Amino acid sequence: MERELALEIVRVTELGALASARWIGRGDKNAADDAATTAIRSMFDSVSIDGTVVIGEGEMDDAPMLYIGERVGNKKGPSVDVAVDPLEGTEVVACGLHNAQSVIAIADKGSLLHAPDIYMEKLACGPELAGKLRIEDSVEVTLQKASLITGKSLSELTVMVLDRKRHEKLIASLRQAGVRIKLLGHGDVAGAIAAALPDSDVDLYMGSGGAPEGVLAAAALKCLGGEMQGKLLPEGPFEMQRCLQMGIANPTRVLYMEDMVGTGDVIFAATGVTSGEFLSGVRFIGKERAETHSVIMRAQSRTIRYIRSIHFLPGKEIPDTWTGRQNVASL
Repeated sequence: MERELALEIVRVTELGALASARWIGRGDKNAADDAATTAIRSMFDSVSIDGTVVIGEGEMDDAPMLYIGERVGNKKGPSVDVAVDPLEGTEVVACGLHNAQSVIAIADKGSLLHAPDIYMEKLACGPELAGKLRIEDSVEVTLQKASLITGKSLSELTVMVLDRKRHEKLIASLRQAGVRIKLLGHGDVAGAIAAALPDSDVDLYMGSGGAPEGVLAAAALKCLGGEMQGKLLPEGPFEMQRCLQMGIANPTRVLYMEDMVGTGDVIFAATGVTSGEFLSGVRFIGKERAETHSVIMRAQSRTIRYIRSIHFLPGKEIPDTWTGRQNVASL
């Protein structure tokens, strides 16, 4: 993939963030998601890829756009897999909370896991611990390994966990071990990425979350030199059958990085909608301008670029689901 694609992709996440930000705090998660999805789908037409959505808004019968299997891009570039979450954190935006973002990852065709929309057990870490931990180890063994490898005492390790009732036992084990716990209200992708960011104080990300978000996080972690290990958690025969239909022959086996994002190049881009762990949210400046904060990463170079952009809104082709109108000037 050409490195110029990174800047094309971030223009897509920027538009998704700008569109959905109008719905912050307005209590309508569906409208916020629709705004981001419509904007991102329209912007994809200008991107020089021949892309196939492998993680998106669901099946064609359930999603009018960005559905699994949909072709995106202008067909003038490389054939790639596309994983997209137009708005990670729909309820977050509706309630005006933290860590909502528009996220896209692209990889060489055939690289990204077709992850069903079920829970996945996750273990994420940065470069220092990558390849040295096992998701199947107990919490206590994992922490002891991390302590030995990093040279930190258990009391100096920081583990990030989604603050959910299903994690009560995990949190109790972490507290018993004496590590620091950073509870995350929302933002499964951002939480996993935090474990690998160079300036982060997070050593590990543990717990369960959405499988599609796990693949998106794995794409970012590959760009950072970190690691994600996952294990799907199908509940009942329907979810087990769903895994099999999506080509996962053994739904309960451990998934490693190459299973989730392949061995080739990956580009990851995200734009903050509301402020979170490592991105600031959209800030409207007067009536005509808005500021966005984005990150772009590429696995081949491991370069991390943060971009702050000031957008002149009348010059944006943003489908305006707020008023029912649409600005038609080109981006």
